[in-house]
Amino acid sequence: MRLVEESDAGPLTEAYLLNREYLQPWEPRRADAYFTMEGQRSRVQDQLRLLDSGQTLPWVLEEGGRVVGTLTLSNVLLGRFRSANVGYWVDRGYAGRGLATQALQHACRLADEVADLHRLEAGTFVRNKGSQRVLTKAGFTLIGTAANYLHVDGAWQDYLIFQRILNERPPG
Repeated sequence: MRLVEESDAGPLTEAYLLNREYLQPWEPRRADAYFTMEGQRSRVQDQLRLLDSGQTLPWVLEEGGRVVGTLTLSNVLLGRFRSANVGYWVDRGYAGRGLATQALQHACRLADEVADLHRLEAGTFVRNKGSQRVLTKAGFTLIGTAANYLHVDGAWQDYLIFQRILNERPPG
């Protein structure tokens, strides 16, 4: 797991093309341009701008030089809140093998020790039992259900909301 780089546009394009059908039920509908080199280059540049401004921490998960997933802390808020949202996906060939859990645990350590965040929040479809297992294994607890929370795959979807409190330190 490492921070995204501009040179990741090609490997990300390959990864998304390989997993397009697999990810489709869990993600917003995407224009065909998203799955092109230019689409991924633009996305990576946007992520790097948000990284520079401290609003996002975007990582790629790779094995043998191949991107096999991503994990992003987004909507990073500092001050008294010190919180962020978590989003991730892994290649279909790595699902159920612990990669997402391991990456999420590592991201939690970095969020606590490096970014000095207090809390992480993640949402998952009510029917996405695999993602719920990942979150639970990574120390997240269920805090509630959000009806019609996110528009994904062409419809408003109910989500389960999880959180992990990273520390009890007061804001610095």
